[in-house]
Order: sequence, then C-alpha cells, then structure tokens
Amino acid sequence: MKRGFVGSLGAALALAGALLTTALLAGCDDSALPPPRATGAAASAGLTAKQAALVLAKVGDKTITLGDYAATLERMNQIDRLRFQSPERRRDLLNQMIDLELLAQEARRREIDKRPEVQDAVRQILRDAMLAKARAGNMAPAHIPAADVKAYYDAHKEDFREPERRRVAAIVLGDPDKADEVMNKLKAGGSWGELYFEHSLNAPHQQIPGAPADLAGDLGIVGPPGDAKGDNAAVPEVVRKAAFELAQVNDVLPRIIQQGERYYIIRLISLSPGHTRTLAEADQAIRVAILQKRIREREKAMEMELRKSIPVTIDEDALAAVKLPDALKKYKPVLEGAAASTAEPAAP
Repeated sequence: MKRGFVGSLGAALALAGALLTTALLAGCDDSALPPPRATGAAASAGLTAKQAALVLAKVGDKTITLGDYAATLERMNQIDRLRFQSPERRRDLLNQMIDLELLAQEARRREIDKRPEVQDAVRQILRDAMLAKARAGNMAPAHIPAADVKAYYDAHKEDFREPERRRVAAIVLGDPDKADEVMNKLKAGGSWGELYFEHSLNAPHQQIPGAPADLAGDLGIVGPPGDAKGDNAAVPEVVRKAAFELAQVNDVLPRIIQQGERYYIIRLISLSPGHTRTLAEADQAIRVAILQKRIREREKAMEMELRKSIPVTIDEDALAAVKLPDALKKYKPVLEGAAASTAEPAAP
C-alpha cells in the first residue's frame, strides 16, 4: 500500500472516530421509541459529499467509502460503538467490512445468493425494512394525549382487572384408605408438614433443613376457575376449583379431592385479593399498547395499498390440494388456530 494512501486512510479513520465521538456524546431519549437508522452514505452525519465519497479500501471491483464506514457505525447501537473508539479498533472495523465483502463476493461467485433459502432471507430483510417505514415518525409513548389514554382505559377496563390469586398446597396419596387416614390425623390436630413428608407422593426424599412446614406441598398459585391467566399445570382443575372453596389462609378442605388415581388433601397457604389497576397504574402500559396498535394499523394500511398497486392472485384449488408432511400433521390444529386468530392482543 502506498505511503500517501496510508496517510489518507489514517486521516479518514480519524474523521470516522470524530463522528463516533459525536454520536456517543449525543446520548438518547429513553422516552421515545428510536426510529430505524438510515443506511448508506446518507447516514454519515457530519460528512460532506466529498468526504463521504473518499475510498478507504477496494475489494475486487467494490469500493468501501468513508460514507459506508460511517453508515456502518451509525447502524450500531451505542454499546457496540464504544468498542471502536481507538484508532486500532477503527482499523479492525474496516477489516471486518473487507472480510464481509470478500465472503459476499465469494458467495455470489458460487451462486449461493440464488439459493431459495437465501432469497427468502433477503425478502424478509426487505420486508422488515418496508415495515420499518410504517413505524417511522410515530410519536413517543410519553407524547400520546392523556385523553387518548383515558379513552383506551375506559374501553378496556377488563384487561386491567387482576383476579384473586391463591397459593395451594396438597398432600397427594395413591390410596383412598390412606387418604382417609391422613385426613383424620389432620382433623385430630396432626402436623401438616409432618404428615406431608411422611405420606405424600410428591414429597422430596429429604426435607430441606429449615424449610417452613406450613409451605410443605406447595403446588403454586392459581386464579379462579375460568381465568385463563390463572392456569397452573401443576394444579388439576378439580383441585383449583376446590381451592376457591376455602375461606381463610391455612384452612384445609374437609373432604378429599380425587383426580384419576390420585387423592388430594388441599390447604390454602396464601391469598391475594383481586385488584383493578387504576388509570395511573396502567398509564405506561396503555401508552405502549396504543403505540403498538397504531404501528399495526400503519403496517396493515401499507400492505393494503401494495395489494392495490401490485396484482395478487391466489389459486384456491391449488391451496386446498396442499398436503401437510406427516411430521407436521400433529401441529395442524395449532397452525389452523394461528391462521384464524385475528384478535387484538390484550393490554399489558
């Protein structure tokens, strides 16, 4: 490499370093959702057109300009940019860009870019770039008018209702007579913890030293029957329903609950009353939900406009004739359910 070019490269990388420092000092506004960054030489803020066109390296017939370099820095997040503050590390970044271009050129030479999976990946990248346009220009959540937030809250109050939650414990037995025996001992004043560790099928082989006896057999937290958010795989539905018959914490249900070949003696170990979040408590979640809804609407509008300008035809007969591979048939109900679902997601 010629000495003059080395000097020019050093000066160019120093200029890129100055751009990097400026970007780091600029900081960010956490209250806003950042728009997608621009790409190419246009992203090289602070560069003149002449500076952006300065060639840093040539890879075959491809040039890497200072504008390309600055754009690469611009696309990074703030943490990644910190890695390239020193002159040595800035040269490392240039070498990474050169390696990327070498590999890309070799991939094209081998026609890897023509493979269906690669073309599909490119289409997805292009799709994401177009959808990013729909997200650009949206106001920050903090700037959404308070009246819009209240209107959303009033229309979705049920989404902010937190039903009662109960933590349930159980002594699980495999024999009805043994279950009756343990229940009678409890009614006679027997220790819940001792009877659990002595008889329950779900008791660990060794008791953890110092573990609270009143938490023995903890199955976890459940919500009222019918509350989807209160499901718990460790708690059979019949046990869950029975837990809501108990009046107070530490009460033991006076009857045994059967589920298949298992017999449950259940106990309520904690209770959290139901609660509806106030407008103030739900404010931030509502703002995010409103913003997400607006983004979805803009994305949908863009897609509809494209369908008007670009002809789309669907061969329904061919679609109906598509057969799922045997390995995917077990997922058919899930796939059909996902395709049919058009419901708005609940507010956080």
